[in-house]
Amino acid sequence: MSHKTHAAAGLGAVIALAAGLSGCAGAAPSTTSPTASASASTSADGAAPVVNGVSQVKITLTAGDKGDACTADHLTAAAGPVTFSIENVSATAITEVEIQSELKILGEKENLAPGLPVSPFTITMDGGQYTLYCLGATPQTQAFTVTGQAAAAPTGSTATLLTNGVKEYATWVGTQADGLKAAVAALKAAVDSGDVAKAQAAYVAARPFYEKIESDVEGFVMPGFKVDDNKGNLDYLIDMRASNLDEKVGWSGFHAVERDLWKSGKITAATKKYAADLETNVGKLVEVVKKLTFKPEDLANGAAALLEEVQSGKITGEEEAYSHTDLWDFHANVEGARQAFAYLQPGLEKIDADLVKQVVTQFGNVDDALSKLRDKTSPGGYLPWNEANRNKNRKALSQAVLALQQPMQKIAEKVVTAS
Repeated sequence: MSHKTHAAAGLGAVIALAAGLSGCAGAAPSTTSPTASASASTSADGAAPVVNGVSQVKITLTAGDKGDACTADHLTAAAGPVTFSIENVSATAITEVEIQSELKILGEKENLAPGLPVSPFTITMDGGQYTLYCLGATPQTQAFTVTGQAAAAPTGSTATLLTNGVKEYATWVGTQADGLKAAVAALKAAVDSGDVAKAQAAYVAARPFYEKIESDVEGFVMPGFKVDDNKGNLDYLIDMRASNLDEKVGWSGFHAVERDLWKSGKITAATKKYAADLETNVGKLVEVVKKLTFKPEDLANGAAALLEEVQSGKITGEEEAYSHTDLWDFHANVEGARQAFAYLQPGLEKIDADLVKQVVTQFGNVDDALSKLRDKTSPGGYLPWNEANRNKNRKALSQAVLALQQPMQKIAEKVVTAS
Protein backbone atom coordinates (compact mmCIF):
# COMPACT_ATOMS: atom_id res chain seq x y z
CA MET A 1 0.00 0.00 0.00
CA SER A 2 1.31 3.44 -0.86
CA HIS A 3 0.92 4.92 2.60
CA LYS A 4 3.91 3.14 4.11
CA THR A 5 7.03 5.07 5.03
CA HIS A 6 10.34 3.72 6.19
CA ALA A 7 11.16 5.81 9.24
CA ALA A 8 12.14 3.74 12.27
CA ALA A 9 9.34 2.76 14.63
CA GLY A 10 9.92 1.15 18.02
CA LEU A 11 8.13 -2.18 17.96
CA GLY A 12 7.73 -4.62 20.81
CA ALA A 13 8.85 -8.22 20.55
CA VAL A 14 5.99 -9.86 22.41
CA ILE A 15 4.72 -12.90 20.55
CA ALA A 16 0.97 -13.60 20.72
CA LEU A 17 0.42 -10.76 23.19
CA ALA A 18 -1.12 -7.62 21.76
CA ALA A 19 -0.25 -5.11 24.45
CA GLY A 20 -2.40 -2.03 23.88
CA LEU A 21 -1.01 1.11 25.48
CA SER A 22 -4.21 3.09 25.88
CA GLY A 23 -6.03 2.02 29.03
CA CYS A 24 -3.00 0.24 30.50
CA ALA A 25 0.05 1.97 31.84
CA GLY A 26 2.39 -0.73 30.61
CA ALA A 27 2.52 -4.39 29.71
CA ALA A 28 5.06 -7.16 29.96
CA PRO A 29 4.82 -10.89 29.36
CA SER A 30 4.97 -13.02 32.46
CA THR A 31 7.75 -15.59 32.44
CA THR A 32 7.27 -17.17 35.88
CA SER A 33 4.40 -18.45 37.94
CA PRO A 34 3.95 -17.60 41.62
CA THR A 35 5.42 -20.13 44.04
CA ALA A 36 4.09 -21.30 47.35
CA SER A 37 6.75 -19.29 49.18
CA ALA A 38 5.81 -16.03 47.49
CA SER A 39 4.32 -13.24 49.54
CA ALA A 40 0.57 -13.27 48.87
CA SER A 41 -2.50 -11.42 50.10
CA THR A 42 -6.19 -11.81 49.29
CA SER A 43 -8.59 -8.89 49.32
CA ALA A 44 -11.61 -9.14 51.57
CA ASP A 45 -13.87 -8.01 48.71
CA GLY A 46 -13.14 -11.16 46.69
CA ALA A 47 -10.64 -9.58 44.35
CA ALA A 48 -7.80 -11.65 42.92
CA PRO A 49 -4.95 -12.42 45.36
CA VAL A 50 -1.82 -10.30 45.06
CA VAL A 51 1.53 -12.11 44.88
CA ASN A 52 4.67 -9.99 45.06
CA GLY A 53 2.68 -6.94 43.99
CA VAL A 54 0.92 -8.62 41.05
CA SER A 55 -2.75 -9.70 41.06
CA GLN A 56 -3.16 -13.33 39.99
CA VAL A 57 -6.14 -14.55 37.95
CA LYS A 58 -6.39 -18.20 36.87
CA ILE A 59 -8.52 -18.95 33.80
CA THR A 60 -9.47 -22.57 33.18
CA LEU A 61 -10.88 -23.87 29.90
CA THR A 62 -13.01 -27.02 30.06
CA ALA A 63 -15.35 -28.99 27.84
CA GLY A 64 -19.01 -29.35 28.76
CA ASP A 65 -22.27 -30.78 27.48
CA LYS A 66 -23.70 -27.29 26.94
CA GLY A 67 -20.55 -25.82 25.44
CA ASP A 68 -16.96 -25.25 26.46
CA ALA A 69 -16.47 -23.07 29.55
CA CYS A 70 -13.99 -20.29 30.24
CA THR A 71 -13.86 -19.95 34.03
CA ALA A 72 -11.92 -17.25 35.86
CA ASP A 73 -11.31 -17.84 39.55
CA HIS A 74 -11.74 -14.08 40.08
CA LEU A 75 -13.50 -11.49 37.96
CA THR A 76 -12.23 -8.56 40.04
CA ALA A 77 -8.70 -7.31 40.59
CA ALA A 78 -7.03 -4.27 42.09
CA ALA A 79 -5.57 -1.63 39.79
CA GLY A 80 -1.99 -2.37 38.84
CA PRO A 81 -0.25 -5.34 37.21
CA VAL A 82 -2.44 -8.40 36.68
CA THR A 83 -1.27 -11.82 35.50
CA PHE A 84 -3.80 -13.99 33.69
CA SER A 85 -2.71 -17.65 33.71
CA ILE A 86 -4.63 -19.77 31.23
CA GLU A 87 -4.91 -23.55 31.36
CA ASN A 88 -6.85 -25.50 28.77
CA VAL A 89 -7.84 -28.72 30.49
CA SER A 90 -10.20 -30.14 27.89
CA ALA A 91 -11.86 -27.40 25.79
CA THR A 92 -11.61 -27.92 22.03
CA ALA A 93 -13.83 -25.02 20.95
CA ILE A 94 -11.90 -22.20 22.65
CA THR A 95 -9.01 -20.96 20.53
CA GLU A 96 -8.01 -17.71 22.20
CA VAL A 97 -8.51 -15.64 25.34
CA GLU A 98 -8.39 -11.84 25.36
CA ILE A 99 -8.72 -8.95 27.80
CA GLN A 100 -10.44 -6.07 26.06
CA SER A 101 -11.03 -2.43 26.87
CA GLU A 102 -13.98 -1.47 24.70
CA LEU A 103 -12.80 -2.80 21.32
CA LYS A 104 -9.08 -2.68 22.06
CA ILE A 105 -7.24 -5.88 22.89
CA LEU A 106 -4.94 -5.22 25.84
CA GLY A 107 -3.60 -8.77 26.09
CA GLU A 108 -4.29 -12.12 24.51
CA LYS A 109 -3.18 -15.72 24.18
CA GLU A 110 -3.92 -17.81 21.11
CA ASN A 111 -3.62 -21.43 19.99
CA LEU A 112 -4.66 -22.78 23.40
CA ALA A 113 -4.83 -26.50 22.73
CA PRO A 114 -5.92 -28.86 25.52
CA GLY A 115 -3.09 -30.28 27.59
CA LEU A 116 -0.54 -27.56 26.94
CA PRO A 117 1.29 -25.98 29.92
CA VAL A 118 -0.30 -23.03 31.70
CA SER A 119 0.14 -19.95 29.50
CA PRO A 120 0.34 -16.57 31.31
CA PHE A 121 0.41 -12.94 30.25
CA THR A 122 0.68 -9.82 32.40
CA ILE A 123 -0.73 -6.36 31.78
CA THR A 124 -1.02 -3.26 33.95
CA MET A 125 -4.64 -2.19 34.33
CA ASP A 126 -6.30 0.99 35.58
CA GLY A 127 -9.55 0.97 37.50
CA GLY A 128 -12.58 0.44 35.29
CA GLN A 129 -14.66 -2.10 33.38
CA TYR A 130 -13.07 -4.57 30.98
CA THR A 131 -14.17 -7.65 29.05
CA LEU A 132 -12.82 -11.18 29.32
CA TYR A 133 -13.36 -12.59 25.83
CA CYS A 134 -12.96 -16.33 25.20
CA LEU A 135 -13.52 -17.13 21.54
CA GLY A 136 -15.69 -20.24 21.25
CA ALA A 137 -16.74 -20.41 24.91
CA THR A 138 -20.27 -20.43 26.32
CA PRO A 139 -20.65 -17.54 27.02
CA GLN A 140 -17.92 -15.84 25.00
CA THR A 141 -17.73 -12.64 27.08
CA GLN A 142 -17.67 -11.87 30.81
CA ALA A 143 -17.32 -8.57 32.63
CA PHE A 144 -14.01 -8.04 34.42
CA THR A 145 -13.74 -5.24 36.99
CA VAL A 146 -10.59 -3.48 38.12
CA THR A 147 -10.95 -1.45 41.31
CA GLY A 148 -8.89 1.49 42.42
CA GLN A 149 -7.42 4.35 40.46
CA ALA A 150 -9.29 4.94 37.23
CA ALA A 151 -7.53 5.63 33.97
CA ALA A 152 -7.12 9.31 33.25
CA ALA A 153 -9.40 10.53 30.49
CA PRO A 154 -7.56 11.12 27.22
CA THR A 155 -6.37 14.70 27.04
CA GLY A 156 -5.03 16.93 24.32
CA SER A 157 -6.24 18.00 20.93
CA THR A 158 -8.01 15.61 18.62
CA ALA A 159 -4.88 15.47 16.47
CA THR A 160 -2.77 14.55 19.51
CA LEU A 161 -5.13 11.73 20.47
CA LEU A 162 -5.05 10.37 16.93
CA THR A 163 -1.26 10.61 16.76
CA ASN A 164 -0.89 8.73 20.04
CA GLY A 165 -3.25 6.04 18.80
CA VAL A 166 -1.28 5.66 15.58
CA LYS A 167 1.97 5.09 17.51
CA GLU A 168 0.32 2.47 19.69
CA TYR A 169 -1.13 0.78 16.61
CA ALA A 170 2.36 0.54 15.10
CA THR A 171 3.48 -1.31 18.23
CA TRP A 172 0.52 -3.67 17.93
CA VAL A 173 1.38 -4.38 14.28
CA GLY A 174 4.90 -5.22 15.44
CA THR A 175 3.63 -7.81 17.93
CA GLN A 176 1.58 -9.46 15.19
CA ALA A 177 4.58 -9.54 12.85
CA ASP A 178 6.70 -11.16 15.56
CA GLY A 179 3.92 -13.66 16.18
CA LEU A 180 3.79 -14.40 12.44
CA LYS A 181 7.52 -15.08 12.35
CA ALA A 182 7.34 -17.51 15.27
CA ALA A 183 4.22 -19.25 13.92
CA VAL A 184 5.73 -19.74 10.46
CA ALA A 185 8.88 -21.18 12.04
CA ALA A 186 6.63 -23.66 13.85
CA LEU A 187 4.88 -24.46 10.56
CA LYS A 188 8.21 -25.15 8.84
CA ALA A 189 9.27 -27.42 11.71
CA ALA A 190 5.99 -29.33 11.47
CA VAL A 191 6.35 -29.73 7.71
CA ASP A 192 9.94 -30.88 8.10
CA SER A 193 8.78 -33.52 10.58
CA GLY A 194 6.60 -35.10 7.88
CA ASP A 195 3.54 -35.17 10.16
CA VAL A 196 0.63 -33.96 8.02
CA ALA A 197 -1.85 -33.49 10.90
CA LYS A 198 0.71 -31.52 12.92
CA ALA A 199 1.53 -29.38 9.89
CA GLN A 200 -2.16 -28.70 9.21
CA ALA A 201 -2.63 -27.49 12.79
CA ALA A 202 0.46 -25.28 12.52
CA TYR A 203 -0.80 -23.82 9.23
CA VAL A 204 -4.12 -22.85 10.79
CA ALA A 205 -2.36 -21.35 13.82
CA ALA A 206 -0.11 -19.17 11.66
CA ARG A 207 -2.71 -17.67 9.36
CA PRO A 208 -4.37 -15.12 11.72
CA PHE A 209 -1.14 -13.21 12.35
CA TYR A 210 -0.89 -12.39 8.65
CA GLU A 211 -4.58 -11.75 8.13
CA LYS A 212 -4.82 -9.24 10.99
CA ILE A 213 -2.20 -6.95 9.41
CA GLU A 214 -2.68 -7.88 5.76
CA SER A 215 -3.60 -4.38 4.66
CA ASP A 216 -0.42 -3.00 6.28
CA VAL A 217 2.01 -5.37 4.57
CA GLU A 218 0.74 -5.46 1.00
CA GLY A 219 2.79 -4.07 -1.86
CA PHE A 220 6.34 -4.39 -0.52
CA VAL A 221 8.77 -5.05 -3.37
CA MET A 222 12.28 -6.19 -2.53
CA PRO A 223 15.26 -4.11 -3.75
CA GLY A 224 16.35 -4.93 -7.29
CA PHE A 225 12.88 -5.82 -8.54
CA LYS A 226 10.40 -3.79 -10.58
CA VAL A 227 7.08 -2.89 -9.00
CA ASP A 228 5.17 -5.20 -11.34
CA ASP A 229 7.52 -8.16 -10.87
CA ASN A 230 5.88 -10.69 -8.58
CA LYS A 231 9.23 -12.39 -7.98
CA GLY A 232 10.08 -9.49 -5.67
CA ASN A 233 6.62 -8.80 -4.21
CA LEU A 234 6.66 -10.11 -0.62
CA ASP A 235 2.87 -10.16 -0.22
CA TYR A 236 2.56 -12.16 -3.43
CA LEU A 237 5.31 -14.59 -2.45
CA ILE A 238 3.77 -15.12 1.00
CA ASP A 239 0.05 -15.15 0.20
CA MET A 240 -0.49 -15.92 -3.50
CA ARG A 241 -3.58 -17.96 -4.34
CA ALA A 242 -4.48 -20.25 -7.20
CA SER A 243 -6.77 -17.53 -8.54
CA ASN A 244 -3.95 -15.01 -8.92
CA LEU A 245 -1.07 -17.34 -9.73
CA ASP A 246 1.68 -15.83 -11.88
CA GLU A 247 2.93 -18.71 -14.03
CA LYS A 248 6.31 -16.99 -14.45
CA VAL A 249 6.84 -17.14 -10.68
CA GLY A 250 5.18 -20.45 -9.86
CA TRP A 251 3.79 -21.59 -6.52
CA SER A 252 5.08 -20.18 -3.26
CA GLY A 253 3.92 -19.23 0.21
CA PHE A 254 1.13 -20.23 2.52
CA HIS A 255 -1.27 -21.59 -0.07
CA ALA A 256 1.31 -23.79 -1.78
CA VAL A 257 1.76 -25.48 1.60
CA GLU A 258 -2.01 -25.55 2.10
CA ARG A 259 -2.55 -27.27 -1.24
CA ASP A 260 -0.12 -30.08 -0.41
CA LEU A 261 -1.41 -30.60 3.12
CA TRP A 262 -5.09 -30.79 2.20
CA LYS A 263 -5.40 -31.62 -1.50
CA SER A 264 -2.80 -34.38 -1.73
CA GLY A 265 -2.43 -34.99 2.00
CA LYS A 266 1.28 -35.55 1.53
CA ILE A 267 4.46 -33.73 2.51
CA THR A 268 7.04 -33.88 -0.23
CA ALA A 269 10.42 -32.29 -0.84
CA ALA A 270 8.55 -29.53 -2.68
CA THR A 271 6.33 -28.90 0.36
CA LYS A 272 9.41 -28.52 2.52
CA LYS A 273 10.85 -26.06 0.00
CA TYR A 274 7.62 -24.04 0.05
CA ALA A 275 7.73 -23.86 3.87
CA ALA A 276 11.41 -22.89 3.89
CA ASP A 277 10.82 -20.12 1.34
CA LEU A 278 7.81 -18.93 3.33
CA GLU A 279 9.93 -18.63 6.46
CA THR A 280 12.60 -16.68 4.54
CA ASN A 281 10.12 -14.26 3.00
CA VAL A 282 8.27 -13.71 6.28
CA GLY A 283 11.60 -12.87 7.90
CA LYS A 284 12.20 -10.23 5.21
CA LEU A 285 8.69 -8.86 5.74
CA VAL A 286 9.17 -8.55 9.50
CA GLU A 287 12.27 -6.43 8.93
CA VAL A 288 10.21 -4.09 6.74
CA VAL A 289 7.43 -3.91 9.33
CA LYS A 290 9.92 -2.70 11.96
CA LYS A 291 10.42 0.45 9.87
CA LEU A 292 6.76 1.27 9.28
CA THR A 293 5.11 4.46 10.37
CA PHE A 294 1.48 5.38 9.84
CA LYS A 295 -0.88 8.33 9.62
CA PRO A 296 -4.41 8.31 11.09
CA GLU A 297 -5.96 7.96 7.66
CA ASP A 298 -3.75 4.91 7.01
CA LEU A 299 -5.43 3.09 9.91
CA ALA A 300 -8.86 4.04 8.61
CA ASN A 301 -8.09 3.04 5.03
CA GLY A 302 -6.38 -0.15 6.20
CA ALA A 303 -9.38 -1.19 8.28
CA ALA A 304 -11.67 -0.57 5.31
CA ALA A 305 -9.32 -2.61 3.10
CA LEU A 306 -9.47 -5.56 5.50
CA LEU A 307 -13.26 -5.55 5.31
CA GLU A 308 -13.06 -5.40 1.52
CA GLU A 309 -10.73 -8.40 1.69
CA VAL A 310 -13.38 -10.24 3.70
CA GLN A 311 -15.96 -9.57 0.99
CA SER A 312 -13.71 -10.34 -1.97
CA GLY A 313 -11.69 -13.30 -0.70
CA LYS A 314 -13.10 -14.88 2.44
CA ILE A 315 -16.85 -14.91 1.95
CA THR A 316 -16.36 -16.19 -1.60
CA GLY A 317 -14.23 -19.12 -0.40
CA GLU A 318 -11.35 -18.08 -2.65
CA GLU A 319 -8.75 -17.66 0.10
CA GLU A 320 -8.52 -21.15 1.62
CA ALA A 321 -9.52 -23.22 -1.40
CA TYR A 322 -8.14 -26.49 0.01
CA SER A 323 -8.47 -26.29 3.81
CA HIS A 324 -11.78 -24.35 3.70
CA THR A 325 -10.72 -22.41 6.83
CA ASP A 326 -11.82 -19.09 5.30
CA LEU A 327 -13.96 -18.14 8.31
CA TRP A 328 -10.89 -18.32 10.55
CA ASP A 329 -9.23 -15.80 8.22
CA PHE A 330 -12.47 -13.80 8.18
CA HIS A 331 -12.30 -13.57 11.98
CA ALA A 332 -8.69 -12.35 11.81
CA ASN A 333 -9.43 -9.72 9.15
CA VAL A 334 -12.28 -8.35 11.25
CA GLU A 335 -10.07 -8.32 14.36
CA GLY A 336 -7.40 -6.38 12.47
CA ALA A 337 -9.98 -3.83 11.34
CA ARG A 338 -11.31 -3.61 14.90
CA GLN A 339 -7.86 -2.83 16.30
CA ALA A 340 -7.17 -0.11 13.73
CA PHE A 341 -10.48 1.49 14.66
CA ALA A 342 -9.91 1.08 18.41
CA TYR A 343 -6.63 3.00 18.30
CA LEU A 344 -8.39 5.86 16.50
CA GLN A 345 -11.43 5.77 18.78
CA PRO A 346 -10.33 8.33 21.45
CA GLY A 347 -9.81 10.96 18.76
CA LEU A 348 -12.89 9.95 16.82
CA GLU A 349 -15.03 10.41 19.92
CA LYS A 350 -14.24 14.11 19.71
CA ILE A 351 -14.87 14.30 15.98
CA ASP A 352 -18.08 12.31 15.59
CA ALA A 353 -19.35 10.35 18.60
CA ASP A 354 -22.42 9.17 16.71
CA LEU A 355 -20.26 7.60 14.00
CA VAL A 356 -18.26 5.79 16.69
CA LYS A 357 -21.47 4.32 18.10
CA GLN A 358 -22.52 3.12 14.66
CA VAL A 359 -19.20 1.39 14.07
CA VAL A 360 -19.18 -0.27 17.50
CA THR A 361 -22.73 -1.54 16.95
CA GLN A 362 -21.91 -2.96 13.54
CA PHE A 363 -18.77 -4.70 14.79
CA GLY A 364 -21.02 -6.40 17.34
CA ASN A 365 -23.43 -7.47 14.61
CA VAL A 366 -20.60 -8.99 12.55
CA ASP A 367 -19.40 -10.87 15.63
CA ASP A 368 -22.92 -12.20 16.21
CA ALA A 369 -23.25 -13.36 12.60
CA LEU A 370 -19.88 -15.10 12.69
CA SER A 371 -20.45 -16.72 16.09
CA LYS A 372 -23.42 -18.63 14.68
CA LEU A 373 -20.98 -20.51 12.44
CA ARG A 374 -18.71 -21.80 15.21
CA ASP A 375 -17.81 -25.50 14.97
CA LYS A 376 -15.29 -26.81 17.48
CA THR A 377 -14.66 -29.95 15.43
CA SER A 378 -13.24 -28.00 12.47
CA PRO A 379 -9.78 -26.40 12.12
CA GLY A 380 -9.92 -22.83 13.36
CA GLY A 381 -13.17 -23.47 15.19
CA TYR A 382 -15.58 -22.52 12.39
CA LEU A 383 -17.64 -24.49 9.90
CA PRO A 384 -15.64 -25.55 6.85
CA TRP A 385 -16.37 -22.91 4.23
CA ASN A 386 -17.29 -25.38 1.51
CA GLU A 387 -19.81 -24.76 -1.23
CA ALA A 388 -22.78 -26.00 0.79
CA ASN A 389 -22.03 -23.79 3.79
CA ARG A 390 -21.26 -20.81 1.57
CA ASN A 391 -24.57 -21.13 -0.24
CA LYS A 392 -26.43 -21.30 3.07
CA ASN A 393 -24.66 -18.53 5.00
CA ARG A 394 -22.84 -16.21 2.61
CA LYS A 395 -25.66 -13.70 2.14
CA ALA A 396 -26.15 -13.05 5.87
CA LEU A 397 -22.42 -12.66 6.47
CA SER A 398 -21.99 -10.37 3.49
CA GLN A 399 -24.84 -8.13 4.62
CA ALA A 400 -23.37 -7.85 8.13
CA VAL A 401 -19.97 -6.87 6.78
CA LEU A 402 -21.51 -4.39 4.33
CA ALA A 403 -23.37 -2.68 7.19
CA LEU A 404 -20.02 -2.27 8.95
CA GLN A 405 -18.20 -1.10 5.82
CA GLN A 406 -20.57 1.80 5.29
CA PRO A 407 -19.74 3.78 8.47
CA MET A 408 -16.09 2.64 8.40
CA GLN A 409 -15.63 4.22 4.99
CA LYS A 410 -16.38 7.64 6.48
CA ILE A 411 -13.56 7.57 9.02
CA ALA A 412 -10.57 8.41 6.80
CA GLU A 413 -12.08 11.70 5.72
CA LYS A 414 -12.94 12.53 9.34
CA VAL A 415 -9.43 11.97 10.70
CA VAL A 416 -7.39 13.44 7.88
CA THR A 417 -8.62 16.97 8.65
CA ALA A 418 -8.60 16.71 12.46
CA SER A 419 -6.85 19.41 14.47
